[in-house]
Amino acid sequence: MSFNFFGCRKMAEAAAKSVLGTISRGHLECPICCCRFADPKILDCLHNFCLNCLLELISRQQPKADEITCPVCRRVTAVPDTGLQGLPKCFFLSNLVDEFNKQERLLGDGPTDAPTCEECDEGLEAISKCLDCCKLICTKCLEAHERLKSMRHHRIIGKEDHEFAEALIGPRKKGNLKCNKHHNQDICLYCETCKTLACAACAALDHRGAEHEYIVVADAIRLYRQDVGEILQRFEQNREEFKVADDSLSHARNRLRIKVARTCKDVTTKEEEEISKIRNKSRLLRDKVTQIGEARERKFEEVQKSNCDKMKRAEQIVATVNDLMQQADDFELLDLKPKVMHNLEFQDELDFEQAQHELSFIGVKCQDVVADTDIGEVLQKENWQLKVEFGETGQEDGTFLCAAGVACLSNGDIAVTDMEKSKLMVFTSTGEYKKNVGGEQLNNPGFVAVTTDGLLLVADKNYVKVLDSSLSVIRQFATSPDDADDKTDLSDITVDKENRIAVADSKRKIISLHHLDGSLIRTIPNDMFGGGLAIGIRERLVFTNFYESKLICTTYTGDEVFNVDTLLDGEPACPWGVCCDDAGDIFVNVGSERFDSCEVHHYSPAGVFIGRVARGLHSPVSLTFSQNGDLVVADGVSVKIFQRV
Repeated sequence: MSFNFFGCRKMAEAAAKSVLGTISRGHLECPICCCRFADPKILDCLHNFCLNCLLELISRQQPKADEITCPVCRRVTAVPDTGLQGLPKCFFLSNLVDEFNKQERLLGDGPTDAPTCEECDEGLEAISKCLDCCKLICTKCLEAHERLKSMRHHRIIGKEDHEFAEALIGPRKKGNLKCNKHHNQDICLYCETCKTLACAACAALDHRGAEHEYIVVADAIRLYRQDVGEILQRFEQNREEFKVADDSLSHARNRLRIKVARTCKDVTTKEEEEISKIRNKSRLLRDKVTQIGEARERKFEEVQKSNCDKMKRAEQIVATVNDLMQQADDFELLDLKPKVMHNLEFQDELDFEQAQHELSFIGVKCQDVVADTDIGEVLQKENWQLKVEFGETGQEDGTFLCAAGVACLSNGDIAVTDMEKSKLMVFTSTGEYKKNVGGEQLNNPGFVAVTTDGLLLVADKNYVKVLDSSLSVIRQFATSPDDADDKTDLSDITVDKENRIAVADSKRKIISLHHLDGSLIRTIPNDMFGGGLAIGIRERLVFTNFYESKLICTTYTGDEVFNVDTLLDGEPACPWGVCCDDAGDIFVNVGSERFDSCEVHHYSPAGVFIGRVARGLHSPVSLTFSQNGDLVVADGVSVKIFQRV
C-alpha cells in the first residue's frame, strides 16, 4: 500500500484552515464591524472593540462625548482625557490576531504581498530562499546557484516550506514590555497607589513620593491573582444562594398553580349545587381567581427572571475574568486590574430575591348565593380555623381513649385508629360515627394511609394489612424476616402517588419501601427516625425525631436533603405526626414533652418554617389532608378538622 504524503498534508492544512476560520469568527472579530480586531481597546465592562469602530460609535452618541455606551451590554465607560486612544489596549488580543495572521500566511491562506528577489535588481518574484546566503531568490538566481560551482551546494528551500513563510513574516516579538514614557526601560514595577505599571525611571522620577507604594511585577501579579481567586471562590456561595432562591420560587409557583386549580374546583362544586342561579357569577369568580393567579405568576416569573439575569450577568463577568486571567500576560493583567476588580464588585450587589410564600396561596370562601350576592370570596392569604371537632373520651363506639392514626377515604369518610381500644373506627366527614373494624381482622391497628385507588393500609403489629372499600382485609405482608418479628415496631406508614408504600420501623431503625403487593423495593437505614413519616415531592421521605426535636428529609436512597430543629416559641419542641399537601408543603404536630401546649406548624418542601396552622391542641399524634384540602388531626381524645379561611 502506498502512502500519499502530500495528500495527507493537504488534508491537514484544510483542517487547520477550518479551525482557524472558526476561531477567527468566534473570538477574533469585533462585534461592531464583524472583522478581525484592529488596535483593540477594552471598555470598563471588559468587552473589546476596534479603535476605529469606537470612534465611529461615539460620533453617533453625541452630545455625550465624555462617555461611551457598550453596544453589547449597554454599560457606560468614561472617555479618558486623551480620548478613546487613551483606553487600555488589549495586548493579548492584538498579539493573538498577529499570531493568527501569521499562521494563516503560513498555510497560504492569508493576504500577503509577493516577495521580490534579493539577489538581483530585476524585481522578479522570489520563489525560493537560500539558507546559506540568507536571501530570497527568483527563478534566474536559482539557476545561477545551481550553475555556479561556489554555490552549487547551497541549501535551497521552496515557497511551500515553512521556513520560507517564516522569512516573509519574521519572528514573533519577544522580550519584556517597554515603558511608554521611557522607551528604553523595561516595565518592572507596579504602583499600587496609581494603579499603573512603571519602569525604574518612573519609580525614581514620577513615583518617588512617600504616598507611592510600588512592588515588583512578579509580586503584584501574585497578589492580584490571589485576590481574584478569593473573590471568585466567594462567587460559589452566590451560586448556592441563587439555587436556594430559585428552588423556593419554583416551588411557590407550582404551589400557586395547584392551589388555583383546587380553588377553581371548589368554586365549580359550589356552582353545581346552585347551577341555575349562579353559573354567570361562578365564571366571574373563576376569572378573578385566575387573574390573581396569573398576576402572581407573573410576579414570581419576574423575580425568577431577575435572579436569573443577575446570575447570567455574574456568569458572564466571571467567564470574561477567567478567560482574561488565563490568556493575558502579567503586564496586561496588572494594567487591567482596576477594571477587573471593579467588575468583580458585582458580588457586593448580587442579592437574590426569595419567594414571597404568602403569594403562593389562593383559595375561596364560598357562601350561599341569595339575590345578586357573589358566589364566594377569594382568599388571598392563608389562614386556618377549626371547622369540625368530634369525639369524646369513653369506651363506647365513636369515643376515644387514644386516637392515633387518621386517614381520609375516597368516599369522604374518615378512618381513625384507637391504640387503647385496638380498633379502627369510621366517621363521616362531619364526625358522625358509622362503624368499627377490629377483632379477627385487626389485632392492634396503629397508623393508616390510603392509596390512590382507595385501598386502606393499616400498620397492624408486625404486618401491613390492605383493606378494600368495604373495610375487609384482602391481603397482608410483613416488613421484616420472620426471625425479626420480636424486634419490629411499625411506627408509621405512608404511600406515594405511584402506590409505593413506605413503612417506618422504630426498633430496627429503618424505613422500608414496598410495592402494593408487599414486595420489598429497598430498605433505608436511618438512626434519626423516631416519630411520624410522610412522602413529599420528588421521591422524598419526610420524618420526625421526637426525642431530638428534628424534622428530617431524605431521598428514597437515604441521602439527606435537610435536617432542621423544630421549635415552639423559640424553644426545642417535640414533633410527632407529619404529612404533606398536594404541593409538597410539610405540616407537623409539635409540642412539649408533657403535651400541654401543642401546635401544627407549616414548613416549605426545603424545610423552611412558614408559620403556625393551629394552636391549643391536646396531644396530636397524626394528621392528614382531606380531598377538599382540609387538615384532619387525630388529637388524642378527639379529631379536629381545620379549614382555610
